[in-house]
Amino acid sequence: MSALLEIQQPTLGSQFAVAKTRAAAQTTQPEPAIHARGLRKSYGALEAVRGVDLEIRRGEIFGLIGPDGAGKTSIFQILGGVMQPTAGDALIFGASARAARSSIGYLTQTFSLYQDLSVTENLQYMGELRGLSVSEIKRRGQHYLQLFDMDRFTERLAGKLSGGMKQKLALACALITEPRLLLLDEPTTGVDPVSRREFWDTLAQLSADGMTIVVATPYLDEAERCHRVALMHDGVIHQIGTPAELRQRTGLARLEVRAAELGRAEVLLRGAPGIADVQRFGDRLDVMARDAETAATQTRAVLADAGLALNEIRTGAPTLENTFVAVLRDLAGERTSPAFPVRRQFRERQPDAIAIGARGLQKRFGKFHAVKGVDIQVRYGEIYGLLGANGAGKTTTIKMLCGLLGASSGEMTLADEHFSAGSPRSGFVRQRVGYMSQKFSLYDDLTINGNLDFFAGVYQVPPEQRAEKKRWVLEFAGLDGHGDMLTGALPGGWKQRVAFGAAIMHEPSVLFLDEPTSGVDPLARRDFWRMINTLADRGVAVLVTTHYLEEAEQCNRLGLMVAGELVAQGTPTEVKAAQRGNLIELLTSQPQQAANVCKAEMESWRVSLFGDRLHVVVEEDAPLAIARLRQQLGAQGIQVLDAYQERTSLEDVFIAVVEQARRAGKVAEEE
Repeated sequence: MSALLEIQQPTLGSQFAVAKTRAAAQTTQPEPAIHARGLRKSYGALEAVRGVDLEIRRGEIFGLIGPDGAGKTSIFQILGGVMQPTAGDALIFGASARAARSSIGYLTQTFSLYQDLSVTENLQYMGELRGLSVSEIKRRGQHYLQLFDMDRFTERLAGKLSGGMKQKLALACALITEPRLLLLDEPTTGVDPVSRREFWDTLAQLSADGMTIVVATPYLDEAERCHRVALMHDGVIHQIGTPAELRQRTGLARLEVRAAELGRAEVLLRGAPGIADVQRFGDRLDVMARDAETAATQTRAVLADAGLALNEIRTGAPTLENTFVAVLRDLAGERTSPAFPVRRQFRERQPDAIAIGARGLQKRFGKFHAVKGVDIQVRYGEIYGLLGANGAGKTTTIKMLCGLLGASSGEMTLADEHFSAGSPRSGFVRQRVGYMSQKFSLYDDLTINGNLDFFAGVYQVPPEQRAEKKRWVLEFAGLDGHGDMLTGALPGGWKQRVAFGAAIMHEPSVLFLDEPTSGVDPLARRDFWRMINTLADRGVAVLVTTHYLEEAEQCNRLGLMVAGELVAQGTPTEVKAAQRGNLIELLTSQPQQAANVCKAEMESWRVSLFGDRLHVVVEEDAPLAIARLRQQLGAQGIQVLDAYQERTSLEDVFIAVVEQARRAGKVAEEE
């Protein structure tokens, strides 16, 4: 099949060698760090944890993944000694969880920081709470702040830090007692990709130093960095293994299909024989099937019969997210989103009509230049992703385009009307715009119904449509029949779904979504994107920001912002193709030591650990780079079990672009 482009994968021999090395290491392992048997936790009639058995090794990074409501946080609270199980027991280093609390560091889902205290004061408070001396607090605090590149911000109030820096400080507070076990419940929600990679590189080093780490994450590219992963659903652990083992168990192959009219192609292929799943991205479809060859033939036939042009088919390895979705589909059945009740007729527009536009857009806050001459054009029916590290200027740009913040200079287009800096939006334009802000745009002290009534009134949803639209939001959010709940009692993922529904009740022509899926599990994230694609197919212009770069692949076009400037634009494929370099993955006998050797020889951002795989971005051709790395590591007594080239991810591109911009002196104020 000449149209299929195969990517090098680890050989069977190398996988056997890795498994053999791992098995040999396990035979000499000491007693497990965590030994749990028959854990159960009930909240009245609700049984959140139902007979969980778990054994976690010392020095291991162990991932706990599952949809919202699976029971992950309850497990963390039991292991952290915060609450007792209803039945069963959990031993931490041979003692009960409550007795072992002095050796446990616990980072909860919500920030455990005091916003009105400085960085130093937060560390002092946590150290004194655990009985450390002043000198010990100072020594350890300085060590971790330097490790996280935060020693420049010791006097800054925690409330003035970005999301990524808050999480780094929260981790430093959890580490100041130098725990033997570290529990991290969704530690990188809202953290940009650069900070996330730095965060995980730190965890890898702590693990290599002997610390046991248990982490829950909704980002399954992060779960790839764990040594082992447990997939949890409905209070039960259904699978445990390395990320590679979990991916292999699905027995599925993945095809990347680039074709005309992706929305129509998705519908046609979804029901085709031999195809297990179809997911739509910005410029491609991911098609999952038992047999790649048969699925490729089937795809060609289906698209040809429909008269749709097929541009390319390529094979690729399944991702952990593909595995997650496949397993949960088998457990809970296919999840379907309710059809949105369309009631507004959109007017006909020219195919290239600009819905969201900016020309020379600038914003200054005193001496700080937050946005520097941004040019953007988003057409009706297009999904545009605005990407950037914390402090890059994304939210400021969105607020100026919406009219929530005045621009210092520049021109804008919004919903067919043109504005210059300082000119107001008409009421008509405001009714044609939907906005879901980065901070939850819901009122916690109102019920869900109260919030929906408020937004229906603000957006002037016709009274006769409001009950129907509210029912749709509740059903979409998985909260049918729970409209009288206080919004503040909702977990973050469910609150995001309600906020999204509230932003589109009035059927806007233009939609701004600022990190809409932050903290949302992969299944709910797919529901979000199906709805976003449905809106775009209808002609809605969507501008979205996200820190989850696998999700950014769902956009038709992307713009990368650094320090207030747009430094790259194009389709996901174009943005990746424009970047130089190759991605090499290595399987070695000593992963952390191999990472340290490589970082000593090249820029640290080029090297990262993903579980037992070493991920290295190089400038030279792949064969030359592999030979050089083998020699380099071999000289240090590190055996390379396998080495191969992988496709560059959008995260790799993003980090490379940010680092190149930093070298050119483009640095956000806080960074």
